[in-house]
Amino acid sequence: MCLEFDLNSYGIYVSQVLRNASPSRLCEEAVLRERAVFASTGALINSSGEKTGRSPKDKRIAKNQPSDADIWWGPVNIPITPNEFEENKNRAIDYLNTREMIYIVDGYAGWDPKYRIKIRVICCRAYHALFMANMLIRPTAEELSEFGTPDFVIYNAGQFPANPMQKSIASKTCVALSFEAGEFVILGTQYAGEMKKGVFTIMNYLMPKQGIVSMHCSANEGKDGDVSLFFGLSGTGKTTLSTEPHRRLIGDDEHFWTNEGIVNIEGGCYAKCINLAPESEPEIFNAIRFGTVLENVVSDQQTRLVDFSDDSITENTRASYPIEFIDNIKMPCVGGHPQNIVFLSCDAFGVLPPVSELTPEQAMYHFINGYTAKVAGTEVGVTEPEATFSACFGAAFLVWHPTKYAELLAANMKKYGSKAWLVNTGWSGGKYGVGKRLSIKHTRAIIDGIHSGELAQQQKEIDPIFGLAIPTSCTGVPQEILNPRQVWKDKKEYDQLAKHLAGLFEKNFANYKTEL
Repeated sequence: MCLEFDLNSYGIYVSQVLRNASPSRLCEEAVLRERAVFASTGALINSSGEKTGRSPKDKRIAKNQPSDADIWWGPVNIPITPNEFEENKNRAIDYLNTREMIYIVDGYAGWDPKYRIKIRVICCRAYHALFMANMLIRPTAEELSEFGTPDFVIYNAGQFPANPMQKSIASKTCVALSFEAGEFVILGTQYAGEMKKGVFTIMNYLMPKQGIVSMHCSANEGKDGDVSLFFGLSGTGKTTLSTEPHRRLIGDDEHFWTNEGIVNIEGGCYAKCINLAPESEPEIFNAIRFGTVLENVVSDQQTRLVDFSDDSITENTRASYPIEFIDNIKMPCVGGHPQNIVFLSCDAFGVLPPVSELTPEQAMYHFINGYTAKVAGTEVGVTEPEATFSACFGAAFLVWHPTKYAELLAANMKKYGSKAWLVNTGWSGGKYGVGKRLSIKHTRAIIDGIHSGELAQQQKEIDPIFGLAIPTSCTGVPQEILNPRQVWKDKKEYDQLAKHLAGLFEKNFANYKTEL
């Protein structure tokens, strides 16, 4: 911690500066300056204001040479001119200069020192500083004293709006990144997740440039050192299925895969906590204690007990905590080459099998598609199951074309002999509203069967519509549910919906296959 850290080189002349302050000090600051409160467990509760989620349509990347030739320009990566980027940065700096206190967090992205980068966060909200102190890898005192010049600097002036009169900016929110400048500027949103995903976006550019695949996935390790990766969009069970007592957690969200193995990018976890309960997710529930940031949750004014079922502020309530708050972790957060790669899909059409083994070609196909489904009632206007595709299970954070990541992943799978599996955590016996959601007990038994090698050795039958290899049995799972068509009463409707979904897969994949 330092009260006189020199920010003059950044054009910031605020006299009170806290660098890498302790959680206790940052909590005090948040309570005194931001009206934050403590939950009954000691976690800090704070609000992100108007924005309670990311603003992907307001993400911008400075169009500079040489990175402009690498970037997948379009609705995910919208260009901004270098001059506009500088205007945004100056706007952020001007606002930061009006604050009484500035917080700095210096930390690393990437647990392997060979590949890690140095990140400096400059912000004016204590809760943002505590959030990033949790999410970055925390330097030792010696490392901090020798930290030197960071590779990337985050200017978070999210309380101040962007200028919507700029040609490239569509609203008062702008989240802008310049690879050449090594800078990331946040205006018009106080949602802390923008910083986390900004760092991931940076790594999604730098790692593939070195021939390393970066991945939006969780990872864990068995007692014999076998590593598994879990890919999946929100609601598919990625966090739940990768956090289990008999396997050590490497990380819950962001990784890259080097010649040495799997490396976690982050120093913490950012868990969704709507309807969180100790019975269903005890590891996450027990991690919510002093040092954890609870974002946009509702608590009782007297007891400070958190009502995790209350979505009156947002359904996207979150908890940020150091990974050490999970008991069963791998430290440092690195592992060997994965033996199994699991693609999770919550299929609300009810036509995908609970588990199927993928060929390398099918693995690339399903990785690029990144499928799950919205269910009726989750959004206004959604009355039937609706397919959702997100390239590489994280399109919003990609910088290169999706095929770049898919080709790197496929090459590693071939080189290290990783098996790929498609696991449906959605519906069986009918679509949403007719069938039933697959039991978490059965899904866990399937994951156990993958880890034990049982499913790899089982006989398979080939699904005629999707071409998937379906195991004929799995310990702990009723045999009749493994082939989804068998549990549908209306076989004709099953065939129609299966062909419909297969057609949606093909239509979505057509957007990318010309690049393969």
